[in-house]
Amino acid sequence: MPSTILFTGYPGFLGVELLPRVLARDESAEAVCLVQERFLSLAEARVADLDPALAARVRLVTGDITELDLGLGDAWDGLAAVVTEIYHLAAIYDLSVPREAAMRVNVEGTRHVCTFAAACAGLARLHYVSTCYVSGRYAGIYREDDLVKEGQTFNNHYEETKHLAEVIVRKRMAAGLPATIYRPAVVAGDAATGETQKLDGIYYIIRWVLRQPGPVAVVPALGDPSSVRFNVVPRDVVVRAIAELSGRADTVGHCYAIADPEPMTIAQILDRIGEAADRSLVKVWLPVAVAKAALAYVPGVEPLLGIPADAADYFVHPTYYDTRHAEAALAGTGLLSWDREAWLRALVAFTREHMEMASDAMV
Repeated sequence: MPSTILFTGYPGFLGVELLPRVLARDESAEAVCLVQERFLSLAEARVADLDPALAARVRLVTGDITELDLGLGDAWDGLAAVVTEIYHLAAIYDLSVPREAAMRVNVEGTRHVCTFAAACAGLARLHYVSTCYVSGRYAGIYREDDLVKEGQTFNNHYEETKHLAEVIVRKRMAAGLPATIYRPAVVAGDAATGETQKLDGIYYIIRWVLRQPGPVAVVPALGDPSSVRFNVVPRDVVVRAIAELSGRADTVGHCYAIADPEPMTIAQILDRIGEAADRSLVKVWLPVAVAKAALAYVPGVEPLLGIPADAADYFVHPTYYDTRHAEAALAGTGLLSWDREAWLRALVAFTREHMEMASDAMV
């Protein structure tokens, strides 16, 4: 019997690239994408962009992970009888998300997907896309086997709820659910083109630099930018790594940090952005509390800079992500290696051509 793969989070940033790679591994497999009604037309357009042979094996069904039955209604039993794999990518990827919304989607949504997974008699595996930032503001080295750590606090409700969601997945794994967890770091655009679906994360700084008329640009430098490392990875690196790891039987039961093994410091990233933007950067040091207060409460500051207050925490993020499991599993593939300087130039070039692109997450 052909395998049936359930995807949540389609047509999101990672899902649109991961889906065809997963289908390409097995010519008999079909994908069922659980799509919110409001994103159905966008999902249909993304499927239409696929190779026709792949598109013919994709079926879109409307649903909602926040509902106990995933919004499937009478279709629940029939789908549970045939699904052999689940890729759970759906979440609210927004640093400023209200806690109630984040709990409903990230936590309860994951609980509902796990319940459905347990009902699938032929399930080979649940693939769960978490985030490195389940660490919260843990000060020190955070390993792939770590989850709950003493003294752990969270920058925002996104981090907190993704942490709680992974706790749910880990408990189900301990009870026998076959699963693999993937923890991307901050994800930005394609390694070659810089292409993205929204200008957030590192793009906030790039856009602010580009908005300033050359040849000099002023940028905030919070904390100690020469020592804080910002772990950011290209989308295609994340997608290729998940596609590789998810296609192997020896990765069941493990967690992988899809992150840069040697991340650059904030200072190094700013310097590379400045060079790519043809700007000489003047770094203005500010305490992070002052910067956040100005962005959040001083009228006009956040719209002027285009940088939300919640993003300031990542200029002083104290966690270093250990990637030894991912490095070992991907040894010889070259998937955790890319030209970082060329990539940053591509991010700047893409931003320059798409300055008015939205920064909002799909919610």
